[in-house]
Amino acid sequence: MNDGSSSENLAESLRHELHRYSPGEKLPSSRDLVERFGVSPVTVTRALAALAAEGLVVTRPGAGSYRARRTPGDSRAVDTSWQQVALTAEEQYGEPAPRVVDASGVIASLAVPPPGVIAFNGGYLHDSLQPGRALGAALARAAHRPGAWDMPPPEGLTALRAWFARETGGPGGALGPANVLITAGGQAALTTALRALAPPGSPVLVESPTYPGAMAVARAAGLRPVPVPMDDDGVRPDLLADAFAATGARVFFCQPLFQNPTGAVLAADRRRRITEITHASGAFLVEDDFARRLGHGAEPPAPLVVDDPYGTVVHVTSLTKPTSPSLRVGALVARGPVMERLRAIQIVDSFFVPRPLQEATLELVGAPAWPRHLRAVRAGLAGRRDAMLTSLHRDVPGLASALRAPTGGYQLWLRLPDGTDESALAAASLRAGVAVAPGRPYFAAEAPAPYVRLSFADTSGTEEIAEGVRRFAAACAETGVDGVG
Repeated sequence: MNDGSSSENLAESLRHELHRYSPGEKLPSSRDLVERFGVSPVTVTRALAALAAEGLVVTRPGAGSYRARRTPGDSRAVDTSWQQVALTAEEQYGEPAPRVVDASGVIASLAVPPPGVIAFNGGYLHDSLQPGRALGAALARAAHRPGAWDMPPPEGLTALRAWFARETGGPGGALGPANVLITAGGQAALTTALRALAPPGSPVLVESPTYPGAMAVARAAGLRPVPVPMDDDGVRPDLLADAFAATGARVFFCQPLFQNPTGAVLAADRRRRITEITHASGAFLVEDDFARRLGHGAEPPAPLVVDDPYGTVVHVTSLTKPTSPSLRVGALVARGPVMERLRAIQIVDSFFVPRPLQEATLELVGAPAWPRHLRAVRAGLAGRRDAMLTSLHRDVPGLASALRAPTGGYQLWLRLPDGTDESALAAASLRAGVAVAPGRPYFAAEAPAPYVRLSFADTSGTEEIAEGVRRFAAACAETGVDGVG
């Protein structure tokens, strides 16, 4: 043997021999193993350490190594049936309704398709659109910043809060660092906001359809999502007012810009109206601005929080979508006493966002490469959107005829013929080599029609998109979905 891979070979040999020894019996000494196998003492040490890490061997300094008294396979089955009662018995402790902790919708959006399957179900940028080098450089520079590993203020570094304030409120100073709380990404911000603003058992109004992750957060907090229908111009103000009156809700969750999954942008004449309706109901409006940096061209309208004269809007923003799934840095923006409630909830939950990650974010957004990256993302998404629309009109013209080109975001919301089995179509698509997202999880109540969401963010470019649409068209044909050309 040689020391390159010999420790692995030796460990494997010893695994096969362990049955010769009784539990607790001493193994041959290191010197014996060196002589028997013709390896170095370092190799023996590494092999025994590997077996100890697996729980097969116990090493005692100065005494030798012994077969473990209990191996992983020796453990008796543990009866955990009692947990089914404990986890569903919340009503007896005064909770109005049991929580529903279901991560299936979120897990589906995070799932990586098997090799060879084209990802039309993804919610993050393809590797070719991520700023990999810039992120690496930012992390390296951040590591050398003075105090980079010190504990940050619980609400976040002042410089980073000031940057988010300028990005959200504009250079005019409408918002300041005191209005910003740094969070571990957008999902964490949503969790903090909904837990802070609504007591368990209460309703929370959501657009219909809406982001499944927001509904999962609400249900896990013991809240009841209540749908408010949308049209092509966003949520309908008349139905929002009716929903507040009927439910007494104190929170409305919405995505006014490049909404997920529809891609809709809230119409200009509705922006002030929904803030006024929410304020008149004594409620908060949680504005999820997740896709602001994913526009395809024209400058998007300002966030609702900027034009809010009441402190009604709690704004959520994140840098994860335009960068990398692992850059989990976002912010909550709010005015008034609610900020202290948000801050307290986050401190109780997680203390603070790690300082090195905040420092790296400052390095990233302060570098000359940052605006260039955002321009590349906009161009890349616009090109992929056009490629998907072109391919859909060619291969499934009956389904694509009613599609509108979104002006931002990373997905198309495709209406399917009545009676279509979304799950069967998704399964057939996966067999054909393309992963798509069924529409049902995007609705808080009964879905008005079958849909499928097709994302173009996690694709390498036009060729992969064209091939993915061809595979999707084949799945439509297999399941009898009308609309294939």
